[in-house]
Amino acid sequence: MFGLVTANLPELSEEEKDRYTGVYCGICRRIKAQSSNLCRLGLRYDMAFLALLLMSLYEPEEEHGDRACKLHPLKPRPWTDCDAIRYAADMNVALAFYKFRDDRQDDKNIAAGWMEGIFAPHAQAIEARYPRQCDAIRDCIEELDRLEKENCPNPDAPANCFGRLMGELLVYREDFWAPTLRRLGMALGRFIYLADG
Repeated sequence: MFGLVTANLPELSEEEKDRYTGVYCGICRRIKAQSSNLCRLGLRYDMAFLALLLMSLYEPEEEHGDRACKLHPLKPRPWTDCDAIRYAADMNVALAFYKFRDDRQDDKNIAAGWMEGIFAPHAQAIEARYPRQCDAIRDCIEELDRLEKENCPNPDAPANCFGRLMGELLVYREDFWAPTLRRLGMALGRFIYLADG
């Protein structure tokens, strides 16, 4: 269910593509700086959407630059950094950690267990910074797992669960925007779950 929110790049102008790439590369750089280089293996496009949404609402001060990296060594790529990007980077690592943990528990997947171990210390640090969001991620993934094992016949139950997860994830701060972001996250999460099913 993660990785389904992406940009329709052919429909974007060159300026919009640069903006999207800058945010995506900024999240990747922040994951490396805040967690580890290996944690970038969990990077998903969903977090670029999250960062862009929060940046449009909160209008934080941004830092910009361009440089080549190990993944793109030949041509410098634009990057953007701000509070919303740092938040999206942390949420990306937390989501990846709980997803790897769930895969290890469900499928006895050795690779997922290895990745869970790599992400664990970083996820613990993120949970200390964002307990509400991490509690929601953990609780909702556990509830989704339970509903799937029970072969829940009602698609609304798991869709609502994933909606709650997304609602808490979108709420960066408990402020004026929180109720609207929760409702948006609920609707988006339900849509993603039902579209992926």
